[in-house]
Amino acid sequence: MKSATTPPSGKPRLTTSAMIASIASEGQRTKSAPFGHALVELARARPEVIGMTADLGKYTDLHIFGKEFPDRYYQMGMAEQLLFGAASGLAAEGFMPFATTYAVFASRRAYDFIHQTIAEENRNVKIVCALPGLTSGYGPSHQAAEDLALFRAMPNMMVIDPCDAHEIEQAVPAIAAHQGPVYMRLLRGQVPLVLDEYDYRFEPGKAKLVRDGRDVLVISSGILTMRALEAAKALADDSIDVGVLHVPTIKPLDTETILREAGKSGRLVVVAENHTLIGGLGEAVAGLLMRSGVHPAFRQIGLPDEFLDAGALPTLHDRYGISAAAVATQIKGWL
Repeated sequence: MKSATTPPSGKPRLTTSAMIASIASEGQRTKSAPFGHALVELARARPEVIGMTADLGKYTDLHIFGKEFPDRYYQMGMAEQLLFGAASGLAAEGFMPFATTYAVFASRRAYDFIHQTIAEENRNVKIVCALPGLTSGYGPSHQAAEDLALFRAMPNMMVIDPCDAHEIEQAVPAIAAHQGPVYMRLLRGQVPLVLDEYDYRFEPGKAKLVRDGRDVLVISSGILTMRALEAAKALADDSIDVGVLHVPTIKPLDTETILREAGKSGRLVVVAENHTLIGGLGEAVAGLLMRSGVHPAFRQIGLPDEFLDAGALPTLHDRYGISAAAVATQIKGWL
């Protein structure tokens, strides 16, 4: 999202609109509101599905569901604790709530309510949260850099970090078929299309080798799978062959596939995630490898253990090492 004016330097100036810009690269294929449309399709066949939100229907694409099913749409106001408590109660009565808000509000503001009323009771609530990791430029109040670590630690909770619109569309009916609570990160608005080019199919609890490579294996989730694939194409020009293992289910982890691919000799293993380096996919994979006696050369790409800056997203992604160019640079430097 660049300004219409050009400064004397000749370089386009990023405006504050870039703080809420789509994560799609210029010219990249996108699909509009994949979650909202997929939930409408699911609800047509599943009358128990309801949509709930805390004043963020428009910003989680749940408003699409609300327009189609106004009698099954619950706007709870700016009260996230109430949202999840009510979702638990409705699940106890046989409904399947899809409850949406921003990831910071679910993982920080309402954590205890989710823990006690949903996870402990093993209620069939699907928690779907926008602005995961560093997908907002509005600073720490809106950047959910720790959400995966928090929800990984919660018993009974499945944790999903989808890559793109293609995967979100497939994940919605798949998590509905899972009996029990789910936390899923959400990409909203104009969401990139990536995995459809690789004949990919989402399966809960399964990692998929999207691209093989002899020199490096990147184990990634969410938008970092997209960045890893972009970096792999760039590094191919330098005769560096990079494989990408996409791990959309953070919990339960697909230990068999990760151990098989990471155990292949001679490859640098890099875990890349849109999350703090503490407590997310990287440490989950590292712990698995150590416990299993698999010891490849190992590195991590992720967000630092600090409160992140506000600013334009493209700038922040470069600064914190999760842009495609930054991922490629780090991998090349480790070889």
